[in-house]
Amino acid sequence: MSEAKFMAICISHQTDQVLIERFKNGDQNAAQELITRYQDNVYTTIYYLVKDRYIADDLFQDTFLKMLAHLKRNNYVEQGKFLPWILRIAHNLCIDYFRKAKQMVKVVLPDGSDLMELLGEDSHCHEQTMVKTEVEHSVQQMITLLPEEQRTVVVLRTYGDLSFKEIAEMTGVSINTALGRMRYALKNMRRMIEEEKMILR
Repeated sequence: MSEAKFMAICISHQTDQVLIERFKNGDQNAAQELITRYQDNVYTTIYYLVKDRYIADDLFQDTFLKMLAHLKRNNYVEQGKFLPWILRIAHNLCIDYFRKAKQMVKVVLPDGSDLMELLGEDSHCHEQTMVKTEVEHSVQQMITLLPEEQRTVVVLRTYGDLSFKEIAEMTGVSINTALGRMRYALKNMRRMIEEEKMILR
């Protein structure tokens, strides 16, 4: 048996904690073993959360890069709970992705349909992607035209993912006032769609 094969067998039988210590001492093979050991669990978890292989690939890589960075900074202290710890990193990255990907406010069009439903679900269809980009640009333009108080609520709610209670506290108004400003904002955006005869299909 070659020395390399023997070392590979030895490292594969070591505990997570031993591998972590070896990695912190500069052993890159230990890091690779940790990744190999848990890649199926992590990737499957991410994929079923985001339901998109391209996005899952990116978040999968980000998860393990973040894991290695945390280990180098000695941020892992949960002995015996390594897989849950990695999955927590992956889950948090998925949440961050959804927050960043949330590009549009919910706008009900004059015909009663939801703007989001017009975009379709296949984000990898080139034509739909172009349409989605144009619609997002139109919505962002409408947001900039709103009165400042209404625009603030829309932006905090849509891009900041804040609750109306949090928005109310941040802007120093009641929850009812924050809700009212959102209603007026959506009403104004619907009016802009009608006046400009925007085609969002």
